[in-house]
Amino acid sequence: MSYLFTSESVSEGHPDKVADQISDAIIDAFLTYDSTAKVACETFVTTGLVVIGGEIKCNAEAKANVDVQSITRGVINRIGYNKSEYQFDAVSCGILNALHEQSSDINQGVERANEEDQGAGDQGMMFGYACRETDNFMPLPLELSHLLLKELSAIRKEGKKMKYLRPDAKSQVTIQYSDKGKPEKIETIVISTQHDEPTDGNDDKMLAKIKDDMINILIPRVKKLVPARVKKLFGTDIKFHINPTGKFVIGGPHGDTGLTGRKIIVDTYGGRGAHGGGAFSGKDSSKVDRSAAYATRHIAKNLVAAGVCDEALVQVAYAIGVAQPVGLYINTYNTAKVRHAESRKLTDGEIAEKVAAIFDMRPSAIVKRFGLKNPIYSETAAYGHMGRTPGKVTVNSKVYDTFGWEKLDYVDTLKKEFKITENESVMA
Repeated sequence: MSYLFTSESVSEGHPDKVADQISDAIIDAFLTYDSTAKVACETFVTTGLVVIGGEIKCNAEAKANVDVQSITRGVINRIGYNKSEYQFDAVSCGILNALHEQSSDINQGVERANEEDQGAGDQGMMFGYACRETDNFMPLPLELSHLLLKELSAIRKEGKKMKYLRPDAKSQVTIQYSDKGKPEKIETIVISTQHDEPTDGNDDKMLAKIKDDMINILIPRVKKLVPARVKKLFGTDIKFHINPTGKFVIGGPHGDTGLTGRKIIVDTYGGRGAHGGGAFSGKDSSKVDRSAAYATRHIAKNLVAAGVCDEALVQVAYAIGVAQPVGLYINTYNTAKVRHAESRKLTDGEIAEKVAAIFDMRPSAIVKRFGLKNPIYSETAAYGHMGRTPGKVTVNSKVYDTFGWEKLDYVDTLKKEFKITENESVMA
């Protein structure tokens, strides 16, 4: 019997995402001048105010060059909060900087004379997930939710159509699946977008205009960006709920407070798979909440792409100050395709044992594998940390790789280890 599954996303103008982007921009600034900087940065935003707190350990050059006020205002302006009528804008908002030195008690558990012995920055468990629903091995409901808002943001910044758009927005997509877990159709699309006050005072007319534009401008743009198999899911019977509460003029940090780390499901897999105990944004790579979550996504994606399974959930867990993880767990949801010589299917435990021998999951190894001491985190702070396209970013004339955990660079190694032929693997 068919079933429904739903995921949501939020725009870069959502107050929680404003906070995430400020926190990650501050991390990038410190890493630009000190690649060994330790940063735990939390941001709170509300009407006309930004509060930044946390712990920093860095060299003198970083302390001298990082201007938290300027960075914060730059992020807010880039997002689009640049008008006083928003009650939160880059020029006039107050900024309280309460960053201070990192606790020596925490630092002693992380740093070691031998870098390879670096301990985990905290205890906890982290998860990575991948499936075959999309070309980037992400769940389809979340991927479409992100895409709707990315295009809505692009329309807003182009300034040619839908000129009433403001930065704050949310989306939600419900997919109908077959009893075999295959997407059958898009059941429901929900979009709530902040907008200008109607010039004629007619709220109903404005809401009707927004709905018409979403269906006839936004949806066609999104359909052009997806492969043919996904286009087919956009039927004529989709239920649209556009600004279902009605008028949405008051939004952003003025409409609701924002806080770093409150959109962790948007940041990962939209409710599919699992999520560990911690958020990502605002944390440097010594915090395994972030670095190990990237590493488990990398494992899951490469496992599925190599043909080991059609779906994978990977968990790793750490004790604070200890380099080696306390455990590695893999769940293939009974989709594993690899076998012993005697044709018996490998169990998930046996797959995990082989994976543990291939991937070095010590924090220092993860950091080196993905270049996590580089200033690459602003790129992650909106529209998800997973499923993104690896690329490049230039900071102070230096070029760095981004989203290294999305690379399919272990596929050949896994195929060799699990004796998978080219016909059995599915590459992105």
